[in-house]
Amino acid sequence: MHAEKYSTDEVRERASKIYENDIRHLVEPKHNGRFVVIDIESGDYEIGDDDITAEERLEERRPGCQGHLFRIGCESAFVIGWGGNP
Repeated sequence: MHAEKYSTDEVRERASKIYENDIRHLVEPKHNGRFVVIDIESGDYEIGDDDITAEERLEERRPGCQGHLFRIGCESAFVIGWGGNP
């Protein structure tokens, strides 16, 4: 996932459409909590228990692809913040 032919917004938009139209029904709820990365040009995807595994698998099959990462069944891939007491 090296060459950047698209803006961040274009990548997110294209990947979201592919996920909604072609992938969601195949992976939810069976793979909820795992990661999926989608090549926005081919629609190919890989699933992994972590983001790096999914990205490496897709990169092996689609060198130089431009992908977008989702966490299956979640609104965002990662949570940033503090959950403890101050």
